[in-house]
Amino acid sequence: MQGFSARHLVGRITFLGAVWIVLAGAEPKALAVGAVAVPAAVWLSLRLLPGPRHLAPWRAVRHLPAFLGASLLGGLDVARRALSPRMPLAPGWVEVPVRLPDGGRVALGAELSLMPGTLAAGMQGDRLLIHLLDVDAGFEAAIPREEAAIAAMIGGDPATRANG
Repeated sequence: MQGFSARHLVGRITFLGAVWIVLAGAEPKALAVGAVAVPAAVWLSLRLLPGPRHLAPWRAVRHLPAFLGASLLGGLDVARRALSPRMPLAPGWVEVPVRLPDGGRVALGAELSLMPGTLAAGMQGDRLLIHLLDVDAGFEAAIPREEAAIAAMIGGDPATRANG
């Protein structure tokens, strides 16, 4: 974890602290827990997404509407499938090649796992293992878009940032 400027560290503390306050609130108890959780999250983020790649909060915020829209549509789709008398499900596994660096791979897996009907279950080499509720729904086509969005958030093209 070398090569971090004070500005880089303060930026991560500020961003993750703001996320904590939005999620947990500004009550004294929440702030007390945040005083432990935020430094731990900063340390973890520096381990998973180190060095010159800078997560720019504005890039993440720019991605938020697309993420929320996809989550809403995915949730409606899962609800439709669950409530349908036929329950149209075809669960299964897909392996998707990922060209992001390690920290970006973790972020991509986490984002995909937040999407209804999907669960990123790990990496096998440079391939992300994903469980889907319906392997016939064409979900794999969305993964490169999400990978590109994560690459944009960490500043770069996934093809040129691999294993970086």
